[in-house]
Amino acid sequence: MAQSLKIAVNTRFLLKNKLEGFGHFTNETLKRISHQHPDVQFYFLFDRAFDTSYIYGPNIKAVVLYPPARHPWLWYIWFELSTAIWLKIHKPDLYLSTDGYTCLNTSVKQVVVMHDLAFEHFNDSIKSIQLKYMRKNSPLFAHKASRIATVSEYSKYDIVEKYRINPDKIDVVYNGANNLYRILNDSEKLAIKQKHTEGNDYFVYVGSIHPRKNVKRLLEAFDDFKTQSGSNKKLLLIGRMAWQTSDVNNTYQDMKHKADVVFTGYISDEELAECVGAAYALCYVSLFEGFGIPIVEGMKAGVPVICSNITSMLEVGLDASIQINPYETCEITSAMLLLENDNSIRNTLIEKGLQRQLDYNWDKTAAKLWDCCLKAIGNNSNITS
Repeated sequence: MAQSLKIAVNTRFLLKNKLEGFGHFTNETLKRISHQHPDVQFYFLFDRAFDTSYIYGPNIKAVVLYPPARHPWLWYIWFELSTAIWLKIHKPDLYLSTDGYTCLNTSVKQVVVMHDLAFEHFNDSIKSIQLKYMRKNSPLFAHKASRIATVSEYSKYDIVEKYRINPDKIDVVYNGANNLYRILNDSEKLAIKQKHTEGNDYFVYVGSIHPRKNVKRLLEAFDDFKTQSGSNKKLLLIGRMAWQTSDVNNTYQDMKHKADVVFTGYISDEELAECVGAAYALCYVSLFEGFGIPIVEGMKAGVPVICSNITSMLEVGLDASIQINPYETCEITSAMLLLENDNSIRNTLIEKGLQRQLDYNWDKTAAKLWDCCLKAIGNNSNITS
């Protein structure tokens, strides 16, 4: 008789109304995988009280392991003690960890999703104790895992080069875009613009605000764009203030046109999709990304995209975006001016973006992640998938 699979999943980033990158990836993939494989028994390992909306079906059992893991010492306790003990007792066929960290103290087969190695490139952007933990343990996680999933060819290359991992061990599972993103009609766009920008067109940025996201240069570029164009367009910045924001604050205070910059802070997924869909263009000029989901979300919403021409963004945007050197403020300004002055280019980018975004959806991501899991478990005729 065939034996059903038992898969444990690290779900500590499934936080109600607080989903960011890891949480969205976990939610979108596991929701699909658990529905598509009802005979598989999933154990969702949380580090605190959980919201039942993340228990997607009867084949999921929620387990709370303490302590809540939001500090390097607590990471160690949660993964190497609490999780390791649970894995030893329950012996699942696989442990899937979707946030880049995993358990070193176990013999259970593991898949770890390593989204990027940003901390290896921008090590002054996180606290020193976190950097120490990640630099010590991430290479160990990569070598310990049975297989690695990552979200772009760039990130795969980076993991291979930095940690000397066999590329055959790594599967690329591109991110997708939430189905909330869609083309809005004119009346919907007007309502959003009236709410946030006094009815004016606007460029939009989506993401937390910290040095790697390059918001400082985006503000400088927008200020130059306003001066050169005389346009009434505004800049809408959507995301929480994360860390080392003094440069952004100082740049904002020095702007000639700071009255045309709107900070929304963190907003709901529904409102975020509306704000992107009503934008004149999306600006994503980060200095480093493992993927860059807002690029695809903008394309899906029928919005032209300006993005960086480095790391994964070059790969994701291709010719369906205006790609700029994010270290050159004048290039960001020029891209804004190009869209302001040439509507045919803007329309072409919208058309190309709508085609490009079809390559990235969560159904494909979930299918590829599931294939990665099966590879890690290995071919076994006594196990059903």
